[in-house]
Amino acid sequence: MTIETFLGAKIEAFDPPVRGDPITGDRYYTREWAQKEWDKVWTRVWHIGGMAADLEQPGDYITHNLVRESVVMLKQRDGSVRAFFNACKHRGYRLAWNEVGGGDALTCGYHGWKWAPDGTLIEVQDPEDFAGGNPCGKTRLEEVRCEVWGGLVWYNMDPDAKPLRDWLGIVAEQLEAWQMDRMTRVMAVTSDVPCNWKIIRDNFNESYHIPTLHPQIASSIDDDYTDTVFEMFPDGHNRMVMKGLQPSGRYPTVDIVEAPLAEALACWGLDPEEFEGKASKARRAIQVQKRALYREKGYPHYETLNDSQLTDYHHYTLFPNVTLTMWPDGAQLLRSEPHPTDPERCIFDHWFMAHPVEGEEMVIGPNGPTKFEQVDREFIPYGTATLGEVADQDLSVAVGQQEGLHSRGYTGGLLPIQEKRVQRFHEILNDLVDGRR
Repeated sequence: MTIETFLGAKIEAFDPPVRGDPITGDRYYTREWAQKEWDKVWTRVWHIGGMAADLEQPGDYITHNLVRESVVMLKQRDGSVRAFFNACKHRGYRLAWNEVGGGDALTCGYHGWKWAPDGTLIEVQDPEDFAGGNPCGKTRLEEVRCEVWGGLVWYNMDPDAKPLRDWLGIVAEQLEAWQMDRMTRVMAVTSDVPCNWKIIRDNFNESYHIPTLHPQIASSIDDDYTDTVFEMFPDGHNRMVMKGLQPSGRYPTVDIVEAPLAEALACWGLDPEEFEGKASKARRAIQVQKRALYREKGYPHYETLNDSQLTDYHHYTLFPNVTLTMWPDGAQLLRSEPHPTDPERCIFDHWFMAHPVEGEEMVIGPNGPTKFEQVDREFIPYGTATLGEVADQDLSVAVGQQEGLHSRGYTGGLLPIQEKRVQRFHEILNDLVDGRR
């Protein structure tokens, strides 16, 4: 599959071949597969631990729990961030229980041992009662590799892993245009979803489902796969670029101006009536207007964006489990992680980070108008409240697919070419769990 980017450059280098491995059902529900993934994948890749903005003062910390492991990341006096396994060296009691916290030390709630932000033991009960002498100053928490990039704190449990920027590769270079380190997280919800984490990954690795699950976007996002960019990068990451502020080319309504597009035209000083019968021209007209008016309208972050980034949806999937959908005014993070005990469940995160807009108290996010203020993560029991309109639609098929993958009638997947990213994801996963990578 050879596709041209919007800038006219060929991307054959980002279209690696696939073998056609069967995508077997057992990987979605057996404990054996889940254990292989833990041993060969989760303990070896970079994870997003949280928002760097939550670490303001030395001693502030964030925690991230992954399956049965927990990592605590702490701000240091020199401004850096260090990470440690979140377990006391005395008897293994978990040290930090809150997602965000801070203080002069991490204090074990069991026997009161205190650990400095740099992981050094600084206080114990009865220090004279140790065969090797007072352990303070000589004992340290087990450290985990940690880096800060894009306004996010990342960690990796593999001491031999390549540096974060090397692992991200071209993705890091591309994402820097959006200046994520200057964004504020204005939405953050988490839920325990009744499906394996890979069902959500498969969904975000293809756009084939959009006409059936997300029909509402057809009036302002072009979901025609023949006019969409698909790229697959080293280390398993990939990108899809879908034209925004342009009706879908799948339908005869491609040149009809409907509400979302009409509102965007009016926002940037263009008359929607002038685009009746030629709505497909609106995208380029809005790019020109944004380029001309962004400063006076309070969008200084547009300075670093190219024309496509001013209107289109750049949808990145980082192997194995993070999706970043980049909007002109923000970044949507969708993450699925294994459930601690049940391979037929997963932990789903949906965040939205946004740039401020001068003079505006609200920004447009996945749930519509959203107050521009930093928020903590909110846990929502699945099915009790929205996780975002589009996310709800995506998750609506999760339970049915989880059931269907147990069927003897499912024999390994029959995928169209446009779902090649799904195929490649599973082949990389196969190679990792089988020790070929």
